[in-house]
Amino acid sequence: MRLNSPQINIITKACMKASRSLIRDFGEIENLQVSSKGPGDFVTSADKRTEKIIIDELLKAHPDYGIITEETGIINEKNVNNRWVVDPIDGTVNFLNGVPHFAISIGYEEKEELKCGVIFDPIKNELFSAEKGNGAYLNNSRIRVSNKKNIKDALLVTGGPKLSSKIKDEIFSDYIKVTKNIPNVRRYGSAALDMAYVACGRFDGYWQRELNYWDIAAGIIILKEAGGFINIFDPDNKVPLKRNILASNSNIHEELRDLILKKNIE
Repeated sequence: MRLNSPQINIITKACMKASRSLIRDFGEIENLQVSSKGPGDFVTSADKRTEKIIIDELLKAHPDYGIITEETGIINEKNVNNRWVVDPIDGTVNFLNGVPHFAISIGYEEKEELKCGVIFDPIKNELFSAEKGNGAYLNNSRIRVSNKKNIKDALLVTGGPKLSSKIKDEIFSDYIKVTKNIPNVRRYGSAALDMAYVACGRFDGYWQRELNYWDIAAGIIILKEAGGFINIFDPDNKVPLKRNILASNSNIHEELRDLILKKNIE
């Protein structure tokens, strides 16, 4: 990997250390202790263990830095100038069902601006990384978003609503609006990898509502540094860590944005 900042090195080290136990747990998926965190959303002992390893590594490097995590919450809450944003397993349902499509996602902020991030797929050994102003990489190779120009030929990816969602109709409406105009839409179950795949050109665009910030923080900086365009739309100020996101290459972005944000199905 050509990026070599202290923050990238810390994140990468944490990902690699946590991934070792994560891979072991994935190999013994039938023996995992599973507890329900809410309808449609589960947390495993592997999720908690992975997060603890990551937090320990980050705090060892910088004991005073803030950390936003999925399970633990916010650590060192007063420090908003330097903050890690951690999702220990993005794609938990895939993981629980033995589907090898999930990732560790860690972003780093300074004064609430994303500076770098890493998304690591331990099963495929694919490490996506980026640093502001220095580009985006998959392992040792520079990556860019696709250059597809015709939106009707685009391959898009999205995610569906959680069982507890109060805006299911709106989410399904988005899906109908898009699929009436664009035939090729996938749903893979990991927001972090969805964004990473747009960044390296495997997908041409991505949208999803009601995401947690830790799902996409690393993906935002990776996709931007890969030349992608991003909109955070319809923000809910009452839930600051929730995001609705639209991301794609520059050629189809405006058309995809207009399609999703239309109020009526045509």
